[in-house]
Amino acid sequence: MSPMAEVDPRVARTRNDVLNTTISVLIDEGWDAVTQPHIARVAGYSKATVYAHWPDRVGLLRDAFARYGDMPHHEPTGELRTDLIGELTSFRSAMVDHRLDRAMVVLAERASAVPEIVDIRDAFTQDGERPVRKILAAVADGPELEAAVRMLCGMVVHSVFMHGAAPTDAVITAAVDLTVRGIQRG
Repeated sequence: MSPMAEVDPRVARTRNDVLNTTISVLIDEGWDAVTQPHIARVAGYSKATVYAHWPDRVGLLRDAFARYGDMPHHEPTGELRTDLIGELTSFRSAMVDHRLDRAMVVLAERASAVPEIVDIRDAFTQDGERPVRKILAAVADGPELEAAVRMLCGMVVHSVFMHGAAPTDAVITAAVDLTVRGIQRG
C-alpha cells in the first residue's frame, strides 16, 4: 500500500478493536488466553478476520504491544527537569491507568521462554524509553545516558513491582533531581 493510500475505516476499526481486545485479554486473562479464536470471539469478529490480519500469535502480540507507543506523553518544554518529571509522571499514569504493569510482567516472563517475544520486548522497551532518552540526550551520552535512562525509568517500574504502588510526585521529583545533579557534576 502506498503511503498516500487511505485505509478503509472498517479495516482501521477492526484492527483497533482487535488490538485493544488483545491487550485487555492479555492483562485480564493471561498469556494462554491470547489466541486468535479467543480474541476474535471477545472482540466480536470472525476467526477468519483475525487470522487475515494476524496469521500468527506473535504478530498479533507485536502489533498490540506497539499500541502502547501511542499513549500520551509529556509535551516537551525544553526545560530538562520539567520535562523529565512530566515524562515520568506520564509513565506512572500508563502503569496505573492503562495497567501497563500487568502487560510488562507477561512480556518479561514470556521473553525468557519464547524467543520470538524477545524482539517484541526490546521494541516495547525502546519505545517506552525513547522520550526520556531524548530529553536526557541534551546533557548526557554513552554509558552516562544509558545509566540515567535506566535509573529513572527503572525507578517507576521498581516502585510498582516491588513496592506495590506507583511512585509519588515527591519521589519522581527527587529521582529526577538526584539524576540531574549527578549528570551535572560529571
